Amino acid sequence: MRLDAMLKKTDQALISCEFFPPKTDKGEVNLWRCLNELQVIQPAYISVTYGAGGSTQERTKRIVLGIKEKTGLSPVAHLTCVGSTQEQLGDLLNDYANAGIENILALRGDAPDGHDTFKAVDGGFSHATDLIEFIHGRGDFSIACATYPEGHPESKGGIADDIRYLKMKQDLGAICAVTQYFFDNELFFRFRDAADKAGVTIPLIPGVMPILNYEQIVRFSNMCGTSISDQVHQKMQPISGDLVAVADMGVDLAVAQCRELLNEGVAGLHFYTLNKSAATIAIVNALGIAQG
Repeated sequence: MRLDAMLKKTDQALISCEFFPPKTDKGEVNLWRCLNELQVIQPAYISVTYGAGGSTQERTKRIVLGIKEKTGLSPVAHLTCVGSTQEQLGDLLNDYANAGIENILALRGDAPDGHDTFKAVDGGFSHATDLIEFIHGRGDFSIACATYPEGHPESKGGIADDIRYLKMKQDLGAICAVTQYFFDNELFFRFRDAADKAGVTIPLIPGVMPILNYEQIVRFSNMCGTSISDQVHQKMQPISGDLVAVADMGVDLAVAQCRELLNEGVAGLHFYTLNKSAATIAIVNALGIAQG
């Protein structure tokens, strides 16, 4: 089903989950097991990321097509500007269209490993806005984009820049925006209010990252510019060496965060799963919002 149709179909917040293409056969077996386990909560869609430098392009495409063929779930294929020419991107979009893939999440993408800054390849795109415009002109896709409630790490103009680019993405054809994960809901609410004042009308879907490994999440957050509140640090630091206790606390914190977001009328919750299913299932069940 198309993303735009999903967002119009129900008055209940959509649940979605994000996976990355594993690099090994063992990892791929785990991915399909997790996808099967997630059937119990029937997420509205599953998004599949696109590796740095396009490094997992073929695996991404194979998994996206497999989700459509093997499960009852709707796939959303990530597409980035990294490492691809317009011609290559057009060929990939043709393959998706021919396979009945209707949903694309368009991003600029991160700089490839070993590079400090993003640089478009010759004949490629430099910005997500360019990619969205290109996709919009290539077929009848439902296009999602990304946005950053705390500001993109490379943003020089702060939140105002992110909102300006979000409005451009909307005007070029994006029908919703999935946020970078965050832990402080007030940051999201302030960003949403400011975006609304700037004319952004598309749904902003919060990204949620259940904490399964405290040290890992601190490292991730430092890289992507996500702040972690003192409250989270105080709860996690004393138990950081006990992964079971951390995961249990991570679920509790995510349930509280998601409950507040739902009470404030968000259109959906997008779970960054790290290719694991248990935490997402526990959170959705605790919230009582399984879609099946």
